[in-house]
Amino acid sequence: MEVGIEDCLHIDFEYNKSFYHLKDIIIGRVNFHLVKIKMKSMEIALVRKETFGTGTTTKTETETLVKYEVMDGCPDKGESIPIRMYMKGVQLAPSYKNIHNRLSVKYWINLVLLDE
Repeated sequence: MEVGIEDCLHIDFEYNKSFYHLKDIIIGRVNFHLVKIKMKSMEIALVRKETFGTGTTTKTETETLVKYEVMDGCPDKGESIPIRMYMKGVQLAPSYKNIHNRLSVKYWINLVLLDE
């Protein structure tokens, strides 16, 4: 996945799979192609989003299950930061999509870059 801020920051986040087992290991890396802003740190988090109810009574809850700091300081152009996150120690359940039109549970990986 490639993201960036025009003429300031360009990164890509590579990871080994699109779908993971509950006890799997997320392996990947973040490549910095352009860095013109001062970065303070980078965090990676595993987030769960639960949506339940129907119609106007639909509620959504989002919870960060685990968060790790994977970089401290400003990277240079061309630098690559390896990522390895073990999911075995995290309380996970399978993802569910639209169970009886009332419940959905999704997980995603959130990459957060903090600038000064």
